[in-house]
Amino acid sequence: MRKTSNFLIFLFFLLLGCSSERNTFTNRLYHNVTARFNAYFLAKEKIGEAEASFKDAYQEDYTQVLPVYFPIDSAAVDANAEKLNEARELAGKAIDWHRISQWVDDSYFLLGLIDYYEANTDDAINTYKYLNVNSKDDEVRHQALIQLLRIFVEQRKFDDASYVIDFLSKETDISKENKQTLYKTLAYYYEARHEKDGVIAALEKCIELTTDNHEKSRLNFILGQLYQRAGFDALAYDFYNDASEGNPPYELAFFSQLYAQQVAELEKSKDLKKVRDYYDDLYKDRKNTDLRDVVLYERALFELKQHETEDAIDLLHRAAQEPGKLEKQKGYIYQKLAEIFFDEREDYRASKYYLDSALQHFKPTDASYSALSSKKEILDRYTANYELLTENDSLLRLSQMSPEAQEEVAENYIRAEEERLIAEAQAKTEQKNSGIFDNLLAFGGNTAASTFYFDNPTAVQKGEIEFFRNWGNRALEDNWRRKSSSFGNTVSSVPTTTDTTATKQISQEDSIRGILPNKEALLANIPKDQEKLAQLNDQMEGARLELGKVLFFDLDKPDLAREYLTDLLQFHPDSEKKSEAYYTLYLIEKETGGSTAYYVSRLNNEFPDSPFTKSVNNPLSENSGTAANKTAEANYKKAYHAFQSGDYNTAKSLTQTTLDNYPLTSVSDKLMLLDIMLTGKLAAAERYQERLEEYIENSENPELTKMARNMLEALTGEKAEMQMTTSDTTAVSDSLSVTKTKEAVASDSLDVEKQIYKLNKAQTHIFILAIDPEVITETKNLSAELENFHDKNFQDSRLRTGNLSFTRNQSILLVSPFSNAEKAMDYRRKFLTEFKYQGLPEELKKRSFVISIQNFQQLNKRKDIAEYEAFFKSSY
Repeated sequence: MRKTSNFLIFLFFLLLGCSSERNTFTNRLYHNVTARFNAYFLAKEKIGEAEASFKDAYQEDYTQVLPVYFPIDSAAVDANAEKLNEARELAGKAIDWHRISQWVDDSYFLLGLIDYYEANTDDAINTYKYLNVNSKDDEVRHQALIQLLRIFVEQRKFDDASYVIDFLSKETDISKENKQTLYKTLAYYYEARHEKDGVIAALEKCIELTTDNHEKSRLNFILGQLYQRAGFDALAYDFYNDASEGNPPYELAFFSQLYAQQVAELEKSKDLKKVRDYYDDLYKDRKNTDLRDVVLYERALFELKQHETEDAIDLLHRAAQEPGKLEKQKGYIYQKLAEIFFDEREDYRASKYYLDSALQHFKPTDASYSALSSKKEILDRYTANYELLTENDSLLRLSQMSPEAQEEVAENYIRAEEERLIAEAQAKTEQKNSGIFDNLLAFGGNTAASTFYFDNPTAVQKGEIEFFRNWGNRALEDNWRRKSSSFGNTVSSVPTTTDTTATKQISQEDSIRGILPNKEALLANIPKDQEKLAQLNDQMEGARLELGKVLFFDLDKPDLAREYLTDLLQFHPDSEKKSEAYYTLYLIEKETGGSTAYYVSRLNNEFPDSPFTKSVNNPLSENSGTAANKTAEANYKKAYHAFQSGDYNTAKSLTQTTLDNYPLTSVSDKLMLLDIMLTGKLAAAERYQERLEEYIENSENPELTKMARNMLEALTGEKAEMQMTTSDTTAVSDSLSVTKTKEAVASDSLDVEKQIYKLNKAQTHIFILAIDPEVITETKNLSAELENFHDKNFQDSRLRTGNLSFTRNQSILLVSPFSNAEKAMDYRRKFLTEFKYQGLPEELKKRSFVISIQNFQQLNKRKDIAEYEAFFKSSY
């Protein structure tokens, strides 16, 4: 009975201690133990499992400087949603069920961490701010502040991050573990700000406090990379050696040893054979089977430094064929091939295809993806036009040959393809029979492997070619001998007689295996009628212009661009694209210091009304600012004085010259009206009346409009009809019958815009930002800010900026030239998202637009930006 009584008493006090409200020693002890080793412990374990999964999902890219914190893939977070939800429930229970325990704040920290991983950053920030203000546990407060710092760095809120850093610098008694995390997060802060010295200093402090050997190896490797890129090879060597210690992952150990050798010996060694032997030994080491592509890539980089470009290309091709383990490595291999063919060979077509392959191995989130994609878009345009021009040129040449000569070309091509396929098969046969055990095969002799037909690629290839000669391209199906089966299912156009080595290397993997075009199919592609020949010529005309523009504006190859444009003028003397070709050649000569006079003369003589002619006569740099206004004002005074003196011809010449050369100045409206007055003196009355009516309709200057109305009244003797006021509505029997709906008005307006403005996206374009009068003073430094924006984002585009008076109260900012609408729209998109200027309202930025040169002339005449904006929104 005594034992039972004692047990019941103990049970009573135990149940009393389970209360989450009573703040007694027994209560606190119970809740502290239960929270720590139950709910909180399990929640932390679940988060640890999720973090390990995040790490496993990320593949380190050792060829680049490793990030301080590896990025967390949202897909990996989604895959661990169940674990994170369980951790959230457990942390919530640790708070709700054990409110008086010491682990409540720690559990709140875990909730903030879960919110951070699930991208609920606002909730995470609020949780950590709450802990900083309310928690009495300095350990937890410091953890919360460090995690808050990491979030601010990720969001690029560097002012907030600096505030947190300053706050933490004044804190005392920060634990060793928190100091280690703090220094790592400081390194992350400096990494985001591209301050390498700060990263190095923070990581060195972090390593001193790090106890995890794998983490220490990784941080040492990052420091080795940073010092190697800074040129401090001795320091890099020490850190790479330190990274090899601590039993790191094999890939990290491999790259540490590889780079340590590079900074210690390979880069400085004059014994090239020793260096090459080192790479050969690495390649032969069976432990490096999965990293052979890396070894070949590094060897190729070494050969490039020795100016052995051919050897480097061969090594890179071999590296691309290795299976490999690191996905991005293949991307770097193809990227390097693209760079070689772009920079050294100037083979932009081959470079494009290598870039295609490189981008398949990168993710859109990778740092180099955006730049490579932009470069690829340019090379895509070049390649499409180059291949079109080359193919059409070959077809036209073939069309001029006799039928016998055409047949001979087709037969030679088929024969060359057969030889190529057999040579590839023989190479495979040699590779297959080169094993060291080939002479020990059971059936006697050393040719046993090649005696069986299907084990001999050469025999198989010859058999396929022989079958093709007899039967053509037959599908794999029953009754294939039937005559009704169609021949030549695979039709290839006649290729050019020459081909580059790079093209052959690219196409080897995709080459046709045993299927060749027959002679009839090849000959059928040769054009014979004049309509088809004219179509090919038209395509070549456009291709030559586009190649000239791409080479000059995008690839900065003015000499090559000049060749294509002069070919256009030579082979297409009646081309509608001559004016743009003249203009581009004018820009090329201006860029290279050549003579521009010839093309200015051609434009003025052949295309006097072309917008390109007006552009060369009125360069943007000469048309901007005070100088243009002063010149225009002086010419206006001279013209008006000549008008008053009766010298109408001189006055007319002055007004037209000034309007052509300086179309957008503060006196343009006055010059236009004076020119109309001179029309009244020198031309028929009908023309005078027509121009007055146009001026009244389009002018935004009320005083000059009133003057024009008076002139019109004096000419016609009739007053202009007054507009109907709202009091006249009684005269309308049914307002609905005479009033158009808003949709109908908008439709009519759009029709007018389409008639006035012509959509031509291939034409040279201008970017325009209209500046309202009320913000002119706030945007006085806008042009300078744009120049900085261009230097940062469009270094190779040679963009020019001008600030012009459009109407009396409104100015416009122009950026030019863009070779087509796509380039202009790309600029506008980047302008809207990345250009920041305090005095420029976002609403005004969104009203920016792009316009072709031809449409700009119309806009300049009509002075109606709203009208063009409607056309822009519907067309672009």
